[in-house]
Amino acid sequence: MLTYLIKRVLWMIPMLIGISLISFFIMHLAPGDITNNEAAFNPKASEESRQKLRELYNLDKPVIVQYGLWLKRMIQLDFGNSFAGHQKPVFWQTTDKDGNVTKGMIQEALPITLMINILGLIITLLLAIPLGVIAAKHYQGWKDRSITLFNFIGFSIPGFWLSLLLMYWLGVMNNWLPISGLHSLNYDTFDTWGKIKDSISHLIMPVIIPSVTGLAGITLFVKNGMLDVLSQDFITTARAKGLNEHQVVYTHALRNALLPLITIVGLSIPGLIGGSVIAETIFAIPGMGKLFYDAVLMRDFPVVMGVLTIGSALTLLGNLIADVSYAWADPRIRRGVVKG
Repeated sequence: MLTYLIKRVLWMIPMLIGISLISFFIMHLAPGDITNNEAAFNPKASEESRQKLRELYNLDKPVIVQYGLWLKRMIQLDFGNSFAGHQKPVFWQTTDKDGNVTKGMIQEALPITLMINILGLIITLLLAIPLGVIAAKHYQGWKDRSITLFNFIGFSIPGFWLSLLLMYWLGVMNNWLPISGLHSLNYDTFDTWGKIKDSISHLIMPVIIPSVTGLAGITLFVKNGMLDVLSQDFITTARAKGLNEHQVVYTHALRNALLPLITIVGLSIPGLIGGSVIAETIFAIPGMGKLFYDAVLMRDFPVVMGVLTIGSALTLLGNLIADVSYAWADPRIRRGVVKG
């Protein structure tokens, strides 16, 4: 198993470099660069000043040279500074000669995105697993048909439309929940309990979005897994031994049906960033999704590459966690991995 892990981790390195190389070249295919934005905000900007900016940001060099310079810094976990006026470090905090600490943009945004999407994933699993089991137990009954109808509706609802609908209904019309940000403007004046309530109220809608959009797929996945396991011979044997239906379903069938779900949860890790772009932009949440969206509009190459690299690393990490978890949960696969 240890040999397998080492091989997988080593294989992740060229994969990550290849993904970053493709992303870097595709990004540079887009017309314009940061100097176009600088000139747009300053009509008096001359071609000479724009050229100096290109030299400052190494944009005057060939693309392969730019990538080499970026890769050299990336190996040291240094993604450079943002092209924006604040010039913040992209990835991690830096300390100047006076001892002042400037936090990195990804360092500030990533925990917010992970918190919102992990909460959404937990809620999704807590709801999807029971619904999938109920649909499988009452296959083709009214409960199964109701859950199937819910799945079709869940698959059909676009995330951005649901976000706007909840914002209008819960926030604008009824004023039940805040519609943007993580905190109220007077957050610092609240006591401890007031701050907790304020934070929870701001998180409800952003957490609901990934929960609803992911619930339909995982519910259907659990249902199909349960139907497949319930038709296996060992389930028939368990019933023949006199076990009640509750023990058959929840002790024997559910455990085996949830094994493939480990893969789905592992592969959902990269979606924690990619799936948050729409919701965070709509609700003005300062997470990775909004950071990426703003960076693309500004042609802020260091930030875009930083977010893409982190997303790629999470994708590869998710694949590794899914494979290892699956091998740990299923002895048959674990023995096959050890032999390999």
